Amino acid sequence: MSLNLVGLGHFHPENEITNSFLESLDIGTTDDWILDRVGIRSRRTALPLDYIRETRNRDPRQAIEVAEYSQAQMGARAARMALQRAGIDANRIGLVIGGGCAPDTVTPADACNLARELGIEAPAFDVASACTSFYAGLHVLSMMSPERLPDYVLLASMEGMTRTVDFSDRSSAVLWGDAAVAAVISTRHAGRAELLGSTLETDASGADKVVIPRLGHFDQEGRTVQMFAIKKTSASLNALRETWAQDERPFHFIGHQANLRMLENVCKRCDIAPEFHHSNAEWFGNTGAASGASVLSQNWDKWKAHDDVAMVGVGAGLTWGSYLVRFKEADGA
Repeated sequence: MSLNLVGLGHFHPENEITNSFLESLDIGTTDDWILDRVGIRSRRTALPLDYIRETRNRDPRQAIEVAEYSQAQMGARAARMALQRAGIDANRIGLVIGGGCAPDTVTPADACNLARELGIEAPAFDVASACTSFYAGLHVLSMMSPERLPDYVLLASMEGMTRTVDFSDRSSAVLWGDAAVAAVISTRHAGRAELLGSTLETDASGADKVVIPRLGHFDQEGRTVQMFAIKKTSASLNALRETWAQDERPFHFIGHQANLRMLENVCKRCDIAPEFHHSNAEWFGNTGAASGASVLSQNWDKWKAHDDVAMVGVGAGLTWGSYLVRFKEADGA
């Protein structure tokens, strides 16, 4: 079955958490410290900066109430971009799949909230796999019978991760940003690219390594998770290259935007030249399940026919996934 990427969109809130803002919180961090360890200069948040400054987000329940964008509102902005790029209206979407790290509501699913925001009357459900949720949703689609799927599917990940951050904890405060990404996918209608070779794997023995308790703060075993991410990303990237790379097609890499230093390590291990590595972690931080696909979307107008883009993600669970984006000529060649 061929999954065609017909349209792709992204959204980042306007409020900016710079390294100087984090310095002003007096949590024992500096611009030099942050750049040295994670290579992140800035992040976006749906939270008011005054709220973060005054409360350090001690109560994540309050964060949901004060956020300037809901998950669904962020997702809708990304989805409208994807629909515009696909050249279709929202009423042509026959299935909505959502998923991410920290939904606004446990019930209903984020996908239902998004469908309501867009006025879509179609089945909607979440495939939640933390930072690999976008990969998981795509993997579920790849295993479905094409004749049972509608003409167009909307796959979205909406991540208000800063609502889960304890801003008195420098180790997590420096990492996270908010974003949303959405893709219009079809098995019947051609798009700019095909999505090939979807994989999704889990090592559940590490399920306690990255945790967001219900209405609690994000917590992880940082070094353990980073080493896992480097190892699995490198292996998945090499597997995609071995399976799909062709001499006449440029081979690009977009990884999970956990932090820039981790991605640089992967590129060094896998011999990825700087011009073939694409990232937004430096300016947007770790945006969870929205991270990798948002980089793909930000570069939407730059991709050329015959470009191959290897997408690899890692997340809580512990989980990892991958797929290849193969761009084509307008006629599908």
